[in-house]
Amino acid sequence: MAKGGQTPPEPGSDEVRAAWARKDAGDVAGARKDARRILAQGPSSQGLSQEDRTQAEDLLRATSTPRALYGFAFLSALILAVLLGLALTRYS
Repeated sequence: MAKGGQTPPEPGSDEVRAAWARKDAGDVAGARKDARRILAQGPSSQGLSQEDRTQAEDLLRATSTPRALYGFAFLSALILAVLLGLALTRYS
């Protein structure tokens, strides 16, 4: 138990904490790579606990691209193509 002024250690292994630290520092691609490597390890190898697997899955979920973003990108590309087509027919 932590005494006054002390912070308890964060749960999880050092690898999981390092992956979350990379995400917090802005290296999302590196954090996702670390999380995939953690999940690729077998559950019994190097003492990978269920908590570590859960935190690695949470990291992947937190850094994934939202599906709605792909829809907005497609819609904006479609609008741009329509406007470009209208401009080309108008001025040609």
